[in-house]
Amino acid sequence: MFVILLKFSDNKAKAGQYMAGHNAWIKRGFDEGVFLLAGSLQPKLGGAVVAHNTTLADLQTRVDADPFVAEHIVSAEIFEITPGKTDERLDFLLG
Repeated sequence: MFVILLKFSDNKAKAGQYMAGHNAWIKRGFDEGVFLLAGSLQPKLGGAVVAHNTTLADLQTRVDADPFVAEHIVSAEIFEITPGKTDERLDFLLG
């Protein structure tokens, strides 16, 4: 599984121009079964996504397609996590 941190850059003021595209990118990630969670980093630092069911290379391509990333509104950092123990509700991540 992966955690993606999307931290605002100096171009944060341009976020409104690309919000519809960014929201469509998030929706596509959920619709395609890759994103498990998306939310905001507090206080207003950017966002984070938890992803699974993908490879690092494919996820990097997906992240690069986010309009916020492409327009340098956020910088993206991907962390890969190999789960060793989970709450039973998350056992599907142990795969």
